[in-house]
Amino acid sequence: MTAPALPPYARLLGLTAAPQADGPPLLVMPFADPVLGRPGFLHGGAIAGLLEMAAIAALRHALEDAGDTRIKPVNVTMDFLRGGRDHPTCAAGSVVRIGGRVANVAATAWQEDRARPIAAARITCLLVRA
Repeated sequence: MTAPALPPYARLLGLTAAPQADGPPLLVMPFADPVLGRPGFLHGGAIAGLLEMAAIAALRHALEDAGDTRIKPVNVTMDFLRGGRDHPTCAAGSVVRIGGRVANVAATAWQEDRARPIAAARITCLLVRA
């Protein structure tokens, strides 16, 4: 299983994708200057970007047999649960529902302990099938 290609924004954040045998890829964002907010903490926009990329990666994984489908996020809700510190940040998405034109996806970001997330997102995407 190969890692999915990431869009330019994901590369800007320094994201890497690790394929998982049992599901969508795991995304990892290193702590570095491009994602720095206040000293010692991640910028909220970087966390939101990581969550959006994880949700889209999960949806692409679920749709890989559905042919060419464009994914357009139309509604994004972020919950910031605690400050992201100076550690690598992981994120994974899970598809809640795929309909004919709309999909609902959830994503969670954590640092050292997956059971202690730093942020979560719910994203509604429009599916434009070719």
